[in-house]
Amino acid sequence: MLLNSEVAYMKEKYYSVAQTAQLLGISKQTLVRYENKKLFPAARRNALNSWREYTEEDIKRLRAIMGRTR
Repeated sequence: MLLNSEVAYMKEKYYSVAQTAQLLGISKQTLVRYENKKLFPAARRNALNSWREYTEEDIKRLRAIMGRTR
């Protein structure tokens, strides 16, 4: 039986580090470096493989931090 939070997780689209970096116009290494230096908030981690995952809302927030609206 799935919990409500698990159902919500399954419906939301998540982006990888590579996809997110491409959308932001920066390299994967820069994205991870900004997170490590606390310039960006820590990304959500996948429960199965611990990879970073980003939502549309996360990407909007990161763009705002970078001073980019697009």
